[in-house]
Amino acid sequence: RFAMRRETERCFEYVLREDRSLLELLDADYTFLNERLATHYGITNVYGGEMRRVKLPADSPRGGILTQGTMLGVTSNPTRTSPVKRGLYILDNILGTPPPPPPPNIPPLEDAAKGLTNRTPSLRETLAAHREDALCNSCHSRMDPLGLAFENFNALGQWRTAELGESIDATGSLVTGESFSDVRELKRLLVTHHQRDFYRTVTEKLLTYALGRGPEYSDVETCDQIVARIEAADGRASA
Repeated sequence: RFAMRRETERCFEYVLREDRSLLELLDADYTFLNERLATHYGITNVYGGEMRRVKLPADSPRGGILTQGTMLGVTSNPTRTSPVKRGLYILDNILGTPPPPPPPNIPPLEDAAKGLTNRTPSLRETLAAHREDALCNSCHSRMDPLGLAFENFNALGQWRTAELGESIDATGSLVTGESFSDVRELKRLLVTHHQRDFYRTVTEKLLTYALGRGPEYSDVETCDQIVARIEAADGRASA
């Protein structure tokens, strides 16, 4: 737990102090690990208790805050992953397009799959049954595909290829139409097609942190100017 927290803190600190692109918070070819966390992630050749920058293999799904144990852990339930929470995290904290609050008295997700099959359904199947309700579909059609892209990571952030004996399907598409086959492609889409959305969300979140209040209509011009500076600086944190 301590190493996971330090991984996220060190990655943010590295981007900030080295004046690197903010997009590396979404996707990068490195992360910060010690031996214990590297073993937990299944990454070899990292020894000792000190956190250090580690270059990731070219085909690694890791890199960026979205695939770190901190995010994957806090967006999971005690006994399983939660694609809904993971999708909501991206909509709210990356794209800046949070859905409205859920209506009251929503039944447990598992209730949607009762009688669906003669076996335990996968989370993808359960969510599909839940989306058959038109009231639920309007928000879940935006959240679920994003969250399901991370189903290869279990509730503790470890990589897996199957759930309940069946291969995990991490395919999906954004509400804007772009399709992806796995978490690697989703991260690339966020970096290449939605960087302006991310820059604005980072600006609004940091402005909230700095001012101690949420952004208001009078802050729109300030946010626009900051986002324009970030874009002109190729995403560098100093902007």
